Amino acid sequence: MPTHGSLSKAGKVRSQTPKIEGVKKTNPSPRNRNRKNYRKRILLQKEPGQNWY
Repeated sequence: MPTHGSLSKAGKVRSQTPKIEGVKKTNPSPRNRNRKNYRKRILLQKEPGQNWY
């Protein structure tokens, strides 16, 4: 059974792609996170799921 592509070409595109540094993500403080969850769960009566807002 023939293979898809040759091993000599493996990783060609990835090695040519320039390296970009990732963006540092910051999490909300616990107080803000708890407040947001309280608003969603108690005040808005939202069920857990993908589209809460």
